[in-house]
Amino acid sequence: MPASIFGVLSRLGLQALVTYSGQSIFPLAYIQATGCFIMGIGLGTKAPFGRFYGPLYTAVTTGFCGSLTTFSGWQVDVFDSWVNTGQFHRAGLQNFIDGLTKTWVTLVLSLASLTFGVYISGLIVPYFPALRPPSKNVRYTLTVISVLTYAATFPAYFRLPANYRHQATAALLFSYPGTLTRYLLSINLNPRIKLFPLGTFTANALGTALLGLFHVLQGVPSSVSPNACSILQGLGDGYCGCLTTVSTFAAEVKALEGWKAWLYVSLSWAVGQLLLLLIMGSSFWAGRVSEQITCSFQAS
Repeated sequence: MPASIFGVLSRLGLQALVTYSGQSIFPLAYIQATGCFIMGIGLGTKAPFGRFYGPLYTAVTTGFCGSLTTFSGWQVDVFDSWVNTGQFHRAGLQNFIDGLTKTWVTLVLSLASLTFGVYISGLIVPYFPALRPPSKNVRYTLTVISVLTYAATFPAYFRLPANYRHQATAALLFSYPGTLTRYLLSINLNPRIKLFPLGTFTANALGTALLGLFHVLQGVPSSVSPNACSILQGLGDGYCGCLTTVSTFAAEVKALEGWKAWLYVSLSWAVGQLLLLLIMGSSFWAGRVSEQITCSFQAS
């Protein structure tokens, strides 16, 4: 639970840090690279983590890295480039190049960061001390702290100022449910077929479709209350951001052999873009939904 929360906070904080006028690199590039690098270190240190405390490995990889990186955010970012939601003064060819750049740069950067993380872990693993596994009382204490940490997101949402809701506190509410959904889909669907990880594929496709839907709802011209607008933003950043993952996706691509890896990448990307075309594209081009957020986070 805390790993999901810290993953979302890290993503939102890093995105705010690297979003500025005249930026040279799109913000999600930093996020995906950081999450995949940490995932690589986690994969390389799986054995010592497992000997010490297995759930800690799951918390770092599935929880933190899976929540820090976002497949749905990547897909929406690419689609926004195709349709030029930022309304930049450029032609259709430049829109295509921008979307294509975000596609291949994210793939290359994520896989390279994962590989670099594995390499770094190989340098530090020999120096890992042999730690004793935590006692039963310590494990129970960690479980209680985890539950209380997630429970604290509810008073944080309701008690902190309302302008924090769309920025962070709404996303924290939905972070753990998103991670839990992804975990359950993975353990139940990944073993079903040997071609590629069906669970992660389903989680990424579902999260991408939901994020597209939430973006459409935020652009509906009819009045949406500030609370509803903040909840929609929280569902996108929190639930969809944690339901989908690039770090696990990159690790699975690296583990697949030959054409299976290419199939997994191509199918995941194509399905994501087709879902957004059906959900966001049809709404935009019907003229009934704005390509930008029209609802307000603040009461007028």
